[in-house]
Parts: sequence; C-alpha cells; structure tokens
Amino acid sequence: MILITGGAGFIGGNFVHHWFERQRASSEPVVVFDKLTYAGNPVTIQKHLDSGLASLVHADIADRDAVRQALVQYRPRAILHFAAESHVDRSIHGPGEFIHTNMVGTFCLLEETRAYWSQLAEVDKAAFRFLHVSTDEVYGSLSDTDPAFSETTAYAPNSPYSASKAGSDHLVRAYHHTYGFPTLTTNCSNNYGPYHFPEKLIPLMILNALEGKPLPVYGDGLNVRDWLYVRDHCEAICQVLEKGRLGETYNVGGKNEVKNIDVVTTICRKLDALRPRAAGRYEDLITYVKDRPGHDRRYAIDPSKIEREIGWRPAETFTSGIDKTVQWFLDNDAWIDSVRSGAYRDWLNTNYQGRVA
Repeated sequence: MILITGGAGFIGGNFVHHWFERQRASSEPVVVFDKLTYAGNPVTIQKHLDSGLASLVHADIADRDAVRQALVQYRPRAILHFAAESHVDRSIHGPGEFIHTNMVGTFCLLEETRAYWSQLAEVDKAAFRFLHVSTDEVYGSLSDTDPAFSETTAYAPNSPYSASKAGSDHLVRAYHHTYGFPTLTTNCSNNYGPYHFPEKLIPLMILNALEGKPLPVYGDGLNVRDWLYVRDHCEAICQVLEKGRLGETYNVGGKNEVKNIDVVTTICRKLDALRPRAAGRYEDLITYVKDRPGHDRRYAIDPSKIEREIGWRPAETFTSGIDKTVQWFLDNDAWIDSVRSGAYRDWLNTNYQGRVA
C-alpha cells in the first residue's frame, strides 16, 4: 500500500481517483493522511473510502506522533507527499501557516519516514520511495523571452508560498544526499481540472461567472502560466514513482502557456455556449483589479527530462482540458456547495475587497 499526504485536496484527491482507475485489476490500497484544512474535502474521495480501498487518517504532517503511528500501522511501500499550503495570496496575508506546513511539516514527515525506512528489511528498503510533489514557482519569474524552467534553473522564489516550497525541496534533496534516503521530486506547472478549490483562478472565474459576479483579473491580465491538466500530472507522478532515478527532480509541464486574460475570456466563451447568460456576455463581468504584491510575470516548464527519461507526455491540450473542467463544474453543484464554507467567503472578501480597478 502507499500513503498519500494531502490526499483529500485538489491534486492529491485527483491522484487517488487516477490511482484506482489506472490499476483496476490490482487495486493496491492507499492511506490518505490529511489535516482536512479548508481545501481538504473527504467528499472528493468518498467512493474510495466507502469501498475500503482507501483509508483516511485525519492528522497534521507536523504531528510526528501521528505520522509515526500511521507508518507503523499501515507499513506503506511509498510516501507520496502532496500536502501543502499552496495559495500565493493566502501566503501574502498569512505566511506562518505556509512555513508550518510546507517546511516544518515536510521536515517532520522526512524524519519519521527515514526512521521507518531505516528499519525495513533490505529488500523492502531498496524498493521504498518518497516522492515529493512541488511547484514551478520555486524558480521565480520569467520574462517573455526567457527559456522555460529546467531542472537546473536556479531557485529564486518571490512569495512566502514559493519560498516555503523551495525550502521543502531543499530538505528533500538534503535527506537523499546526506542519508541515502530514496527520494524523488516533481516540480509541476499550474494545475487545473475537477475538484479544484474555488479560490484559484479557473474555478473562481467559472463560479463567479455563473453567479453573475465580477471576474477579478489582476493587473493588466498579461501574466502567463503553463497550464497542466491535473490528470496528466497524476499520470506523470505514477510514472516517476515507477521509473524515476533516485535523488532526481523531474519538471512536469503542460506545454500550454496562456495569458491570464485569455484563460478568463476562454472560460467566458465556453460558458456563453453551454449556459448562456440572460443579461449579456460573460466577458462583460471582467473587472481589472490592483495587482498582488510580487506577482510573477511568467512561468513555463521545459519537460524534456521527464519525456526523455520516463516517456511521459501530457495527453490534454489547454482546449481539451478546459472543456472537461468547465463541464465538470457545471455538473457538480453538490461538491461545490460542500467546499464553499463561510470561511471561504470571508477569505474572498479579505483578498478582493478594496482592490481598485
């Protein structure tokens, strides 16, 4: 069995679904270890919990006793570490939680997992893997003409979020080189798809548009992101777990560089076709607002290494992926209602209220 931290969140939850769809015949069980903060929702993986193929441990990765107990009880052959605070805007308003989870939590998880790994039988020790899921934001920002991020790009994080993820990456690397701990790291570009918490750009635009609310676009809207459909990312992680070289980092990108304003207008036009608005076009709701501090201009991933060494390539274009994503949000009101708590609404007011056009 494998243990997945943050497995009730966006990418982790999609990975649980992908894991069982991919296996089908063998159905190796998983343990989801999740603090269930605002962005963690067990409803996302409920069918697997109900089937008994997935188990849920409700705990913080910074709680070493809880981590140790889970390792002793379930004896996983691999740890897939998704758990992280991941929203840049939230990190600007309150960086402490990001340091606690992304750095202290990763340290605690590494320490307990290393102790567990060190006492395994030699054959199990050789087969064990610790796969750390990270982000392209650790590399900083690109100009319009810079080459895409590669695994050798120098780290230059520009937000408390990306700095905390950079710190966690360095810890994972250090544990491999110092202790021989069998680590793998992936740095991905911006994910999107089903089960995406509605504070992030794509789901926020879809849901605000459907409710006739303003569609807030930061600055001039020309910031560029490399969009990666979440299930493509999940498949990349499966393949790195199976075939990745120990101690290595693999950049995972969708080869879909799109300006933020173009993401928003694309969503608007798809909604115009699927669920027309009585009061005009959805694009009429676009509102430019004051940019956030330290807003990185462009991200882009060069996935040559994972293509060459692992054989992975994204299956979805941005067009096909955004079609699936918009349709999923149109079809899943119950899940959306389950995550949009009062705390989430308070957060939106904190972040967007008072920004001037």
